[in-house]
Amino acid sequence: MPTKQSFSEVFQSRGISRRDFLKFCSLTSVSLGLAPALLPKVVHAMETKPRTPVIWLHGLECTCCTESFIRSSHPIVGDMVMNMISLDYDDTLSAAAGHQLEAVRKQIMKDYHGKYILAVEGNIPTKDDGVYCMIGGDSFLNVVKETAEGAAAIIAWGSCASFGCVQNAKPNPTGAKPVADIIKGKPIVKVPGCPPIAEVMTGVITHVHTFGTLPELDRLGRPKAFYGTRIHDKCYRRAFYDAGMFVRGFDEESTRKGWCLYKMGCKGPTTYNSCSKIQWNEGTSFPIASGHPCIGCSEPGFWDNGPFYTRLADVSFLGTDTTADQIGMVAVGAAAAGAAAHAAVTAVKKKQHDQE
Repeated sequence: MPTKQSFSEVFQSRGISRRDFLKFCSLTSVSLGLAPALLPKVVHAMETKPRTPVIWLHGLECTCCTESFIRSSHPIVGDMVMNMISLDYDDTLSAAAGHQLEAVRKQIMKDYHGKYILAVEGNIPTKDDGVYCMIGGDSFLNVVKETAEGAAAIIAWGSCASFGCVQNAKPNPTGAKPVADIIKGKPIVKVPGCPPIAEVMTGVITHVHTFGTLPELDRLGRPKAFYGTRIHDKCYRRAFYDAGMFVRGFDEESTRKGWCLYKMGCKGPTTYNSCSKIQWNEGTSFPIASGHPCIGCSEPGFWDNGPFYTRLADVSFLGTDTTADQIGMVAVGAAAAGAAAHAAVTAVKKKQHDQE
């Protein structure tokens, strides 16, 4: 099997100092949310581990995940592609095409069997033997199965590969399915979003390269470091939500004042992602900050759980003209109701006990 340079060796060959190398490791560790005690492990991995071979496949998708990935800033995609990983196959970014590129994929599968990472962007059509997505005369269904066989792990980029997304929407005429429905017995990390945040994508690859394992995942297979918090909990509009101050029309004054978009269909309270923390375009903004409700694109089935501009439930809130005294009365009333309910339950339990 060919030997690839380690991350440190690549740095040295480019004249980068030891100090800058350690600085890069520190910034990478911070971007992953790692404890300071783990920094030496990151440094050791960068110094000793060879670059990770990656095969990146494209199925039914719009290439927005790739567009997001190449705009990452922490760590920058140039460092990811040229230093940390060996992106030897990507039919969107590669210079070669056709049979030449397919020969490269098969060679990587042979030389690095059990060592490479398979990244899949887009979902997989299964109806009519997968004829709705063909690569080099073969169905994408067969290509994914063949390439996954020798992969050490699989990364499902975006909501298409993670959960199915719009191609999987009812009535799903092509029988499109996410990666986990097709490939079994392989570790799979799902990085949903339409597209995912660039820094989340590069962060996942950095973790795999550094530790040789997938990051800690939630019940849906997403990295907890990036999908462990609701957008709602870190949203700057949360204060307006708590105060019952909601936008009810995009042309109203409340919109210009930045009130909460919940009643305009915002799915932030039920969506787990890092949009409100990391944001997009080097931390410039995210949809809610731009005045658009979150559509929940990192959650399963968001494409069929519409309509997008209708609130999820009729939740009772205090009005925007409520006074402090009224708020206090509501709080006291809620407390009294809770106490009464508790007393009623206690009385019932006591009566049952006496009867026994």
